[in-house]
Order: sequence, then structure tokens, then C-alpha cells
Amino acid sequence: MKSNSLQDLKKLRQELAERQAKAAAQEAARLQAQNKARQDQDLFARAIGATQPLRQSARVHHRPEPAPPLPIQRQRDEQAVLREALSDEFDASTLLQVDAHLSYLRPGLGPDVTSRLRRGHWAVQREVDLHGLRVEEARETLSAFLRESHRAGIRCVRVVHGKGLGSPGKTPVLKGKVHGWLVQKNEVLAFVQAKPLEGGAGALVVLLQAGRGT
Repeated sequence: MKSNSLQDLKKLRQELAERQAKAAAQEAARLQAQNKARQDQDLFARAIGATQPLRQSARVHHRPEPAPPLPIQRQRDEQAVLREALSDEFDASTLLQVDAHLSYLRPGLGPDVTSRLRRGHWAVQREVDLHGLRVEEARETLSAFLRESHRAGIRCVRVVHGKGLGSPGKTPVLKGKVHGWLVQKNEVLAFVQAKPLEGGAGALVVLLQAGRGT
């Protein structure tokens, strides 16, 4: 019994010694790693020199740019232009008054309007010259001219379309088309041929509806 107890005691002491040796070895390894890390840090500091921590600059928060406003007025103008597109196929001859000079009067207006227009009751305030333009250019120019004149409150304008003497066969192509375009425009109340000194057969005096500027 006594022999067994001594053996157990020796075994216990041996295990305790092994544990202590293992713990000592772990602590030595930890200290060695810690010392190496410190040495590496010192070596890095000597290599780069003195350093200062970066200052934290104030952050600038950029607000997203607002979406550009929709060009509503321009869209309305473009839509209006599409609605008011002038047809080249429109025959205005049936709407023209056949007298000494061809003239046009919107239905519902008194017959004295064209006579007063011809006498110069309304002074010509603006003029557009379509002479020499191609048909497409002339149509767009005339449409824009009438629209802007109406907006400005202009009541009376002169439209120069030429006599067509330079056209093939000396046929006044543009003259007939201008008649048809004017009849299709809502702004136009009446028109008459200009006086001889103001263009004669190569121009028209046009009366417009009262616009915003009046």
C-alpha cells in the first residue's frame, strides 16, 4: 500500500512539473513575440521618421443637383406649332373675294373690314419678306412671324411673297401658297393685296386678331 502511494505521489509531481514547464514555455514564447513586435514597430518608426496624425477635415455633403425644370412653355409652343401645321394642299381660292384685287375676310366679319384694311385704316407695324425662300422655309418663316406678331399685340403686318416672275414659267407658286397658309391661321382675320407703292401684287397686308400686347 505504501509503495503504491509513493508511486502516485511521484506521478503527481511529474505531471505538475510538466504543466509548469509547459506554462513557462508558453509565457516565454508570448514574451518573445511581444518583444519582436515592439522591435518591428521601433524599426518602422526609425525608417519613416516622425509622424503626425492626420487631421480630420470637415466633411462636405453635396446635395444632389435638382432635376432641370421641364421646358413646359417650349413644349406647349412646339405642340401649338404641330396643331397649326400649314398644309400646302389647302385651296384658298374659294374663300377669296373676287374683286379688283383678291382679298380674304374671315366669315362673320363685316364687309367693311377689307375696305378699311385696303385704305390703310390699320397701320402696318411689321413686315416679313418671303421672296426667294423655298416653300418649306417660307411656310416656317411665315408661321413663326405671325405667331410672334400676335403675341406682341401687333394688329397689321405686311407679307411680301413676290410676284413669281423668277419662277419657272413665271408662275407665282409662292403667292398662291401664302394665300392658303394665311387662310389656315387662326390669328388672321383678313388680308388684301398691298398698294402698288407697297409691293402691289407681290405683297399682302394682313389684319391679325388682337393679341396679348393690346
